[in-house]
Amino acid sequence: MRVVFDTSLLVAAARSTNGASHALLSRMPDARFQPVVSVPLFIEYRTVLLRPENLLERPPTQAEGFLDFLLSVSHLQEVFYLWRPGLPDPDDDLILELAVAAGCRYIVTHNLRDFRGTEQWGIAAVTPDGFLKLINKTS
Repeated sequence: MRVVFDTSLLVAAARSTNGASHALLSRMPDARFQPVVSVPLFIEYRTVLLRPENLLERPPTQAEGFLDFLLSVSHLQEVFYLWRPGLPDPDDDLILELAVAAGCRYIVTHNLRDFRGTEQWGIAAVTPDGFLKLINKTS
């Protein structure tokens, strides 16, 4: 199944190896799910992960290496139709549009309230822990 990862998931995983975000990203590649990215979302990932507060003394090349890996296991989806405004935070509309274009069932995020209303497109916003539980049930 295809899923979209909100940037908050990547930031949480970059900052801590103890949480569900890191555990989820550590499973990739996984036959039970495939991340979906678009060019705008990938640019956002890169911009945010390369901020000094998210590098945590790591060299930028380490974050770039992770992004290269993430891209290699992801489905690159073009988005031809914009659903704006669709969400409470307009900055998150690109994630909803990507999820709709790719036929995703889930957006994985730490900011559930930012994705209120995705249900009208048949997409559920779930936390990283919630998504881990979902994929573990399908094992």
